[in-house]
Amino acid sequence: MQRFDEAVVGAGIVGLACAYHLARHGRRVVVLERHPRAQGASVRNFGMLWPIGQTPGAMHQIALRSREHWLNILPDAGIWHEKTGSLHLAYREDEAQVLQEFIHAAPANGYEVEMWSPETILRNAPRINPENLMGAMWSPSEICVDPRAVIATLPGYLTAKFGVEFRFGVTAVGCERPAVRTSAGVIEAENLYVCSGDEMQILYPETFATLGLKLCKLQMLRTAPTGDYRLGPMLAAGLTLRHYKSFANCPSLPALKERVARETPEFDRYGIHVMASQNGGGELTLGDSHEYGAEITPFDSEVIDRLILDYLQSFLTPPNGKEFEIASRWHGIYAKHEEKAQIIVRPEPGVTLVTGVGGAGMTMSFGVAENAVRENL
Repeated sequence: MQRFDEAVVGAGIVGLACAYHLARHGRRVVVLERHPRAQGASVRNFGMLWPIGQTPGAMHQIALRSREHWLNILPDAGIWHEKTGSLHLAYREDEAQVLQEFIHAAPANGYEVEMWSPETILRNAPRINPENLMGAMWSPSEICVDPRAVIATLPGYLTAKFGVEFRFGVTAVGCERPAVRTSAGVIEAENLYVCSGDEMQILYPETFATLGLKLCKLQMLRTAPTGDYRLGPMLAAGLTLRHYKSFANCPSLPALKERVARETPEFDRYGIHVMASQNGGGELTLGDSHEYGAEITPFDSEVIDRLILDYLQSFLTPPNGKEFEIASRWHGIYAKHEEKAQIIVRPEPGVTLVTGVGGAGMTMSFGVAENAVRENL
């Protein structure tokens, strides 16, 4: 029987972040991943490290701390990344007003942002649609990565740098500490971290059922490589102001939400807000939508994809003035809490469940994991 200091279930970004923090403190770590490679929400997102979307206070500080870890790891692991920053574009007066309110409160809330004129926007992001453009909020804190490359590369880096062992294609099926039963036999570990998202139900179904989590399905798209077409900053527009809780205290937000619901109820029906990022290979990642609970099916909706692409072209000009050439489409499912931005619970001594980061896993992972493992270091 093999013995380890720590066992981590799940090789998505939260599991990898837990393994990183444990291993860099000298702990002997094994990561168990039931698939041949991680294939959940961690590879099905924009690759946006997005502190600007996190609520002021503790969550924003965790996001910034996570960003610090990312900036240490990415160059050390030789993983492509770009400090693109972000733009929230305004094409309507209520959108510009919400951004101005956010900017006014930003210094007290710890955000570094400023309003850009249309001229400054187009100088830095010439692919933006100039028609009716009123301005944008610039934030320098956001970083773009390719989530597929990150999740594929980090295991090898953690093994080479810290000696972390990975067992892919191995399912954890039970725990009676220090024994952890797996589909490939029993191992021993002082502590167990379960970071398997909604699949946490496999090991701790009763605990998972009490956490108040709900499942969310999102649809996304990726273009073919776009040659010399470069996006510049990662992009969001007016619909996104409805989505991230960092904007929740802006006085004009309710009126913006009411206007969207009145004019385009289909965006509320499918939880659509539209963002764009671009990886080092020139591919644009586009999305997304949000469907919950009983509305989730295994079947993707062409209606949702069409709504996303049509809205995208209201603020981003496609290459050669044509439609974006879509190379792949997919959906992801993650667990989220209505009020909490992270869930860290210990159902029994030596066992820690880490989940509920919702759609902010890439942004929050290294900060949340640092907090989750702290008491065992």
